[in-house]
Amino acid sequence: MTTRVAANGIHIAYDSFGSHEGRPLLLIMGLGAQLIQWDEEFCQLLAEQGHHVVRFDNRDSGLSTHLHDQGVPARGAPSAYLLDDLADDTAGLMDALGWQAAHVVGASMGGMIAQALAIRHPDRVLTLTSIMSTPGPSVAPPTEAALAVLMTRAAPDREAALAQAVRNWSIIGSPGFAPDAEKIAERAALAYDRCFDPDGTARQLAAIMASGDRTELLAGVRVPTLVLHGEADPLVPIEGGRATAAAVPGARLVTYPGMGHDLPRELWPSFVEEIAKLTTG
Repeated sequence: MTTRVAANGIHIAYDSFGSHEGRPLLLIMGLGAQLIQWDEEFCQLLAEQGHHVVRFDNRDSGLSTHLHDQGVPARGAPSAYLLDDLADDTAGLMDALGWQAAHVVGASMGGMIAQALAIRHPDRVLTLTSIMSTPGPSVAPPTEAALAVLMTRAAPDREAALAQAVRNWSIIGSPGFAPDAEKIAERAALAYDRCFDPDGTARQLAAIMASGDRTELLAGVRVPTLVLHGEADPLVPIEGGRATAAAVPGARLVTYPGMGHDLPRELWPSFVEEIAKLTTG
């Protein structure tokens, strides 16, 4: 069941898996993505490893607060917020949950938020896992085809949105693993019906671009850190993962041949094993 709580001056929607006595583990999703992008089965696998798993909608996505009054970011205009604000939202959610600290896992933009959280609120992060992410937007620029996906104009209706999702994931997804078009369309339909706000995604993208490079600040992170990245990622190429791992002292980098900018079901056992190894270490 999805719950909404007040956090950092907004409201954040979340749900959870596993025992409340488990190790607290927070999942942060990426650009324009909702909490449902963390598959329920994947969350259950993490819960079975002794975690109390919470997944949530970032501001401007899903059922969390949307800053509609900010409109669409204009070229050259200041961003409505930064990744630091999203990190503060995350800390605020932890306050609402009664968590002093948590194991933090972020994917794509979620990895950037997790990095910012570890920098801004080091006492709130027990371990950091950064998946298919980067210390800064210029570190690992997307391929031309992936950039075209990023800049694709919003679909005009539900049917077009579902077709667009299947097409986009065929471009940025994992070439080494067969895509499940039916599952992609099913999740896209659920996401569209739950919330469709391309302006919110544009505001999130503006925040990424305005937040700059975290490489120097990541040198001060002292928590155990894991970096997971696909070797065939066209949206955030492997250089982003390598740069993240190089920036954080003692970070461990695990890369996957054939993995693009998604979380292939075939790799879930490895992801869960690596995360659990980190959180119990």
